[in-house]
Amino acid sequence: MDTDLDTLATALYVTCDDLLKAHPEQVPARPVSGFVPETSDAELVTLAVMQALLGYTSEARWLRRAHKDFHSMFPHLPRQSGYNKRLRKLAGVMGWLVGQLAALTSVFTDDVWLVDSTPVECARSRETVKRSDLAGWAEYGYCASHSRWFWGLRLHLVATLHGLPIGWALTGAKADEREVLRALLPLLPPRAGKQLVLADKNYYGREFEADLADHEIGVIRPTRKGETERAGHQFLRPLRQTIESIFDTFKDQLDLERHGGRTPRGVTARIAQRILALTAAIWHNDHTGAPV
Repeated sequence: MDTDLDTLATALYVTCDDLLKAHPEQVPARPVSGFVPETSDAELVTLAVMQALLGYTSEARWLRRAHKDFHSMFPHLPRQSGYNKRLRKLAGVMGWLVGQLAALTSVFTDDVWLVDSTPVECARSRETVKRSDLAGWAEYGYCASHSRWFWGLRLHLVATLHGLPIGWALTGAKADEREVLRALLPLLPPRAGKQLVLADKNYYGREFEADLADHEIGVIRPTRKGETERAGHQFLRPLRQTIESIFDTFKDQLDLERHGGRTPRGVTARIAQRILALTAAIWHNDHTGAPV
């Protein structure tokens, strides 16, 4: 086992265990009577993060690897069906832990954020689309960056310049990016002063920018056709590429588009798992003095 991964897993388990004990209201409710799972929620979250970091898209294959190589760390591994059910129930917990771990990093208070969205494809064949439990949430949309149509969802992400996720949402493929950012505003961390957001040209509109200004957030985006030159455009070229590299990390290293989710709860759990994995890696590097 990789020493760095061993250290990350140990530190993540201890931190998650402490956080969940301090906030029992975040843990999924369980019947008063009945058996207590031998694998704790903190252990399961740690397993999920390790699965994402090691690139296992198959839960069955991952549990075989974990039983073989990590049995000393996790002596009471659940079966694949139990792992899947508990992971779906812990989707909200993983989303909450993203914010908790992010707040423990030194780059959390960055006064420049990046905002964008990326496709999360959920099906390709017409037959799968017609039978999918995701129908009604997932829909057809167009990805201008890759000049292609897709059926699925969009991951909307607010991150720091270091790639640390600050806020995120999963929506239908046609959701207005401005409305999603508006909905995320109350969930974003409080700021002491003015915040800057670097965005693409879809985040436009006087009313939209006025709403953000009420939250002390300024928008730097490309100048649209017919507009006068906007302030801050010189920062877009060197900094906007950062959000693309974050999405590239999700897709190439954390297998965002190979999530395998077939239900709304399943997709949400797997996306939260990958966002938590990226956050945990940045949090761990920040605390060990490695580049975040």
